[in-house]
Amino acid sequence: MSFEQCRSIHSLMSGYDKPWFIAGGWAIDLFIGKETREHTDIEFAVFRKDQLYLKDYLKEWKFKKVINGEFYTWENEFLELPIHEIHALHLRNRDKIEILLNETSENDWVFRRDLRISYPLKSIRSFTVTGIPYLNPEIVLLYKAKNPREKDDQDFFAIKDDLEEEKKKWLLHALEIYEPEHKWIEFLI
Repeated sequence: MSFEQCRSIHSLMSGYDKPWFIAGGWAIDLFIGKETREHTDIEFAVFRKDQLYLKDYLKEWKFKKVINGEFYTWENEFLELPIHEIHALHLRNRDKIEILLNETSENDWVFRRDLRISYPLKSIRSFTVTGIPYLNPEIVLLYKAKNPREKDDQDFFAIKDDLEEEKKKWLLHALEIYEPEHKWIEFLI
């Protein structure tokens, strides 16, 4: 199956010298190494602290920030929580991308929905053999745990047995904190 959208983002970000990574369902498929379902969009993530650097890097793009499901022009202000989603449109070719801002605190990635949950910053992403960075699946699944849709359940069941024991334990612990009654917990025990 094709990872053309992922390769396109990788090409776009090839000169960006800060951390970034494919997120969402594509990250799950990059981990598995094949496309397991149809994807209607692609998103990648950067650290919140690097957002203005990213905006400067993507000079030929027009940006919108998402606030409560509504789109607003993103000028040059620094976006704080709860804003975490940005959409961009290329001014010439009309390509569209979605960018997610991720939280950090010193040496840790921090889950924006529950700041008690963290992960060592140096370990939140992996790379395909062709060098495409992606958010590790246990973190992707934690994001997908809020009101999971059919595609989120598909992603969970596609990889739950392939997660290393340590990563599976981390996801279990994070779900027990964030969503203690979550339906995925029984499959991680």
